[in-house]
Amino acid sequence: MYDLRILNGSVYRNGVFEKTNIYIQGDTIKEISKELLEAKDSINVSDSLVLPALIDPHVHFNLDLGRIRSRDDFLAGSIQAAFGGVTTIIDFLNPVDNIEDLQAAYDLRMTEAKNCCVDYQFHATIKNPKCDLEEFVLKMKELGMHSLKLFTTYSDSGRRTYDEDIIELLKLSEKHHFLLLAHIENDDLITLDDEFTFRDLNRSRPNISETKEALKLASYVRDYGGYLYMVHLSSGYTIEKLKDQYGDILNKRFFVESCPHYFTLTSDEVQKDDGYLYTLAPPLRSKNEMCKLRDHFDDIYAIGTDHCAFFVDDKNHYLLKDIPLGIGGIEYSFDLMYKLFEKKTIDKMSKNLYTLYNMKDRGSIEVGKRANLFVYDLMENTIDDFHGFTDYSVYKGCLRKGRVIHTIHRGKFLVRNMNFQYYLGTKI
Repeated sequence: MYDLRILNGSVYRNGVFEKTNIYIQGDTIKEISKELLEAKDSINVSDSLVLPALIDPHVHFNLDLGRIRSRDDFLAGSIQAAFGGVTTIIDFLNPVDNIEDLQAAYDLRMTEAKNCCVDYQFHATIKNPKCDLEEFVLKMKELGMHSLKLFTTYSDSGRRTYDEDIIELLKLSEKHHFLLLAHIENDDLITLDDEFTFRDLNRSRPNISETKEALKLASYVRDYGGYLYMVHLSSGYTIEKLKDQYGDILNKRFFVESCPHYFTLTSDEVQKDDGYLYTLAPPLRSKNEMCKLRDHFDDIYAIGTDHCAFFVDDKNHYLLKDIPLGIGGIEYSFDLMYKLFEKKTIDKMSKNLYTLYNMKDRGSIEVGKRANLFVYDLMENTIDDFHGFTDYSVYKGCLRKGRVIHTIHRGKFLVRNMNFQYYLGTKI
């Protein structure tokens, strides 16, 4: 007798939907069959979609920005993840420039993540390094991390990594088999003016700053080898140029992540009276850029949320320099993307990422795989539920084609009938 059976679902397998039943024993999918077999517990999902649980590779829970922290800690953030069908998240260590601080940053984040309800791991993060880069990489791998983030901007806060070190890290990524992540904006094309208001965000961080820097880094990957993952691509123009000029390495060595907000919101939002609520980096782009990005959805490898949530009062400032940049969204990432792209969305939020981050025990619904999946009931409705700690969502009132009814993690319900079931995740 199985522990749990999921009956009559439209199950996503190998790119198609099949009406069948799933049988779970412990934390593993043991049988996929149209036969009716015995189980201790059972749910009949009546033609709802049954999908592999999602991974969000780009979140910022309890992010330390110096004068303020992002407001969702690992508990609040992971509860929202569960309501969005996400059972694995990857957060970031605080940026460091030496090996000793890398260990301390890792220990700190492990402590902060102890109440995370979903599985988690971390990207190491480097800033303007002051150490032997190969020794840094080896220490990172010793700590169980196989991805390293850098910034090509934020020289004002000492976070920028310069080209010579980027090239060396690319070479090391080839040698030591890790993924180099990059926040890509050209620092010289960004204008930080204390008099800029929130409505000046796109003047401060123009589209060309992303495109020019992305093309430069793609040239480094082609010339020097290595593996680079561009986080939060914001511009349709950028992906268009990458495809035209670097199609041979795009999503083979130079991987591209974008975020739901760049497909659903535009820079027009920032011009409103409450435009400060929509400030983030890179900023929202024009409607034309958004449409171009949608047209190039097939060329985007992965979707991450860049979840970094704040209270209204945190954001409610006139001058740009006083506003923490970031928005929340992990709970609605699948809702937003599925509404636009339906089935095409699924692999970009599951299989592609689990493959890239070498989590071979999950990412698809197959016998022998980890029983991580969610049930999505197709019913057109608006986003009006919210399980975050903060007091607003930029997505309130947006249309969606369904909603998450159940989320199953390691064979146990994280969410059942839209009610949260407390369960601690595991570092992987």
